[in-house]
Amino acid sequence: MRTDAAALPAGLRAGAAADFVHRIGPVAVIVAVVIVVWYAAAVWLNAPQVIDRFKSDEKPWTARELIDATWSMERPVLPAPHQIAQNFYETVFQTSIESKRSLVYHAGVTVSATLLGFVFGTVLGILLAVGIVHSPVLDRSLLPWIIASQTVPILAIAPMVVVVLGSIGFVGLFPKAVISMYLCFFPVTIGMVKGLRSPDPLQLDLMRTYSASSAQVLWKLRWPAAIDFLFASLKVAIATSLVGAIVGELPTGAQAGLGARLLSGSYYGQTIQIWSALIMASIIGVALVALVGLLEHLVARRMGRPG
Repeated sequence: MRTDAAALPAGLRAGAAADFVHRIGPVAVIVAVVIVVWYAAAVWLNAPQVIDRFKSDEKPWTARELIDATWSMERPVLPAPHQIAQNFYETVFQTSIESKRSLVYHAGVTVSATLLGFVFGTVLGILLAVGIVHSPVLDRSLLPWIIASQTVPILAIAPMVVVVLGSIGFVGLFPKAVISMYLCFFPVTIGMVKGLRSPDPLQLDLMRTYSASSAQVLWKLRWPAAIDFLFASLKVAIATSLVGAIVGELPTGAQAGLGARLLSGSYYGQTIQIWSALIMASIIGVALVALVGLLEHLVARRMGRPG
């Protein structure tokens, strides 16, 4: 029996095509609008430099030549999308991964710090949440400090973390992971506190009726109830962990990582390089959040719930 698209009735094929357009159409329209506005902004921001160059050459020029020049500058104020795409393709697919000009090489360094900091932050956040839920003293004394810790700008903390850890021999990956941990433990802590406190009071009373210990209440009632809150927090935490890893590379004078790539690009006015690194960071962020979402789906299926 044929099951390919050609074997389907025309009505079903049309319905499937309409559904695909309905889902993809709005996104495609938004992307197209952004690209058009981006090209227009590139002309607007780069035009003053191009006009000055044309005037110094004392040659007549047309609007078409002006637009082409603004979209092909070596060091533009705002690169055109095709310039970023070309640089991204060259540094990802046409450069050896072992080369320090490769975005894949720099992305690998940043992802390593991101994942290590994410693991540290997740473990710390869960432990703090368990302590806060089970200890009124920690709830009153520790939780306000956890919240206050996030009011200090990470750019102010990162250099101190790097200097202090470097003075005791921790250099390289570990300081960046600590900075990532600092950013990502907060959403995990707050989310898990909310999740561990989410069971109904009647359920807690029933567990006490069965003479359940605190550990049994935690593992058989509070923890399953907190799973949804945990994964919602983890999606935020993995994104902030990536930000922390990139920020952690800025004050260290690192030679590798997306943060180092951004820093070197700003030093030498390589705006195309900066935007390529930003695009890579965005792709990594989306991929990491999607990975957490996949893990959430697997855990939900394992628990017998719709994923």
